[in-house]
Formats: sequence, structure tokens, C-alpha cells
Amino acid sequence: MPWSPLARGRLTRDWDESSARSETNEFGKTLYAKTAEADRKVVERVAEVASRRGVPRAQVALALLLHKPVVTAPIIGASKPQHLEDAVTALSLKLTPEGVADLEEPYVPHAVVGFA
Repeated sequence: MPWSPLARGRLTRDWDESSARSETNEFGKTLYAKTAEADRKVVERVAEVASRRGVPRAQVALALLLHKPVVTAPIIGASKPQHLEDAVTALSLKLTPEGVADLEEPYVPHAVVGFA
């Protein structure tokens, strides 16, 4: 079960764009600090694929997780109705094997974070 499958919203907006949460959550700031350059590439790739498909980035990121047979239930947090709409729509967004490879190509595995 992936925790924070949208990387605390990072996968839903441009890398340098911030939100109230990203500006004020001190713990959240520490989660991706060590992998920022690699993560930026992933965020950019999700944006490229979403743009080509004409869908929101959140749908692409969630659809990728749902294509993984080991993922049984990504844990999403919905604070706006659009978050639920994206999650439900991602269920029907089909990615080709080439599309999955395109999204996975820049990814660098991370150590588990968020637990002391």
C-alpha cells in the first residue's frame, strides 16, 4: 500500500511551484530533500505524459500505481472534490507498456522515509 502516492502533491504541479502545505509543513520538507534532483525528473515526466494525454497529472501518477500488480490500495488523501474525481478517473486510465516505461525511466529508488 503506497503511502502518499502523489508525493504530498509534488506529482500534481511543477517542481518549483509550492502550496500552503509545502511551505508550512516542516516534516514534509525533509521527506524529499535528499532526492530532489532525481524527483524533479519524475515530476517533469509525469507532467509530459499528462500533457500528451490531456489529463491531470494526478490521474497519470495514480494510474501508474494501479498498473502494478503488487499495489493493492494506494492511500490517497482528498481535501477537495477534485482529488476524489482524479482518483476515480485514474481507475479507467490505461497506460501502454511503453507509457509505463516512459514514466518509470527517470525514477531512482528511495530509502523508506517518514519513520524514525
